[in-house]
Amino acid sequence: MPGRAEGGAVERQRWRLAFLATPLAATLPTPSFAHASDRGHVLLLPTGYYIAGGALAVAVSFLVLALLPPAALDRFWRRRLPLFAFSDTPRIVVSLISFAGFALLIAAGLSGSRDPLSNPLPLVIWTLLWAGFTLLQGVFGDLWSWLNPWYGPWRVLSRLVGSRRAEAPPSRLINWLGYWPAFVLFFAFAWFELIDPAPDDPARLALAAGLYWLASLVAMLIFGYDPWSKRGEFLTVFFAMVARFAPVERLDGRLSLCWPGAKLLAGDPLPLSGTAFLLLALSSVSFDGLSKTFFWLSLFGVNPLEYPGRTALLGIGSSGLVLTLVLLAAVFALAAFLGQRLAGDAQSLGKAAGLLVWSIVPIALAYHIAHYLTVLLVDGQYALVALSDPFALGWNLFGTANRMVEAGVVAGAESAWWLWNLQAGVIIAGHVLAVLVAHGLAWRLHPQPSRAALSQLPLTLLMIAYTIFGLWLLATPTAG
Repeated sequence: MPGRAEGGAVERQRWRLAFLATPLAATLPTPSFAHASDRGHVLLLPTGYYIAGGALAVAVSFLVLALLPPAALDRFWRRRLPLFAFSDTPRIVVSLISFAGFALLIAAGLSGSRDPLSNPLPLVIWTLLWAGFTLLQGVFGDLWSWLNPWYGPWRVLSRLVGSRRAEAPPSRLINWLGYWPAFVLFFAFAWFELIDPAPDDPARLALAAGLYWLASLVAMLIFGYDPWSKRGEFLTVFFAMVARFAPVERLDGRLSLCWPGAKLLAGDPLPLSGTAFLLLALSSVSFDGLSKTFFWLSLFGVNPLEYPGRTALLGIGSSGLVLTLVLLAAVFALAAFLGQRLAGDAQSLGKAAGLLVWSIVPIALAYHIAHYLTVLLVDGQYALVALSDPFALGWNLFGTANRMVEAGVVAGAESAWWLWNLQAGVIIAGHVLAVLVAHGLAWRLHPQPSRAALSQLPLTLLMIAYTIFGLWLLATPTAG
């Protein structure tokens, strides 16, 4: 039996048993599909040692950086290895191909299999795009500017109507709104992914994705491609921020290699809306991990061994998503404020927070990779199977329709050991790099090295605390 069909059969058999055992199950208002990040096993490892080691690594990184001369670190960050140059000419063709693929996925979502593990649309959006492509952006740079499904259609339509507002200056409205449109849309996306009862339902997801694509295209035609994509289209904003971490840089058409995070140091201070957007990127994936822990559910009297499903937890989940963002924003603002007070310089809190928030990017990327790693390893295989037969008609377009899905790659004691060590290592490395980036940004605020080091003490403590929190999330039991 093909791996995809086999997984679906096992899942359907499990649901049949559940319905037989629970007479009232048929009265549930909305089906709750499994979310991509659900973890199927508990990692019983000596987490205390990992947590202590991770916190110590971040603390030692701060001490070492505080003692190093700023000039040496500045030379370190400025190093580049030139590669080759290439033009943007094929960009429109690549984007049109991407749009054609997106249109086929929408059609598959509307008319293909109802099983989220057999329909390619949920697997491509939640696994390949959200879980996997974010990693590619962080490694290879801004691939999304070429692969997004808007640029090509926008170029075609703008030529037809005689408008070429690709690089038109932002309107007063866009300048006034800042990143708030992207923030609101990102929050809606996070809510749909984490709280909605059925984010994996193919038809439901196809309707949401199709309407979003259409609304974004209309906004680009009205405001111009660059102004809206850089401030309003949340995927482009998010992927562009992640790409700043990548060790690949493209400047004036020429590619070069740099140190991971070097481009973050050249970022301009973000306005309040941009700061909120980056903090949402971190808080949403953190809440995704927190929301199914035994600890979180016990706060609301929910028995984690009898998980009631998303429909019963809509209010709790929505409030938790907001609360996580508010708490992270408050703690980050407090760390930036205390850092400015310790440094003794008359820098505004908005400028300091808007600049230092770039150091959140390595942490957000590390959490994203660690949190979705198991999803990518297992559901990525399901995606390969589903893409070969997108409409469930017995096709085998890419020769992978009969591929057996190896779920054992994340199951068992041996797999758990290497998986948890890899996830823990990614989180610790992300926080160490964040400390490194934060020091470079602090020198832009405080040229005097002693003041720059003092300003980073509160933020370093926050990063140590978040390292502990992240490692605890990986190891604590979860339900659902």
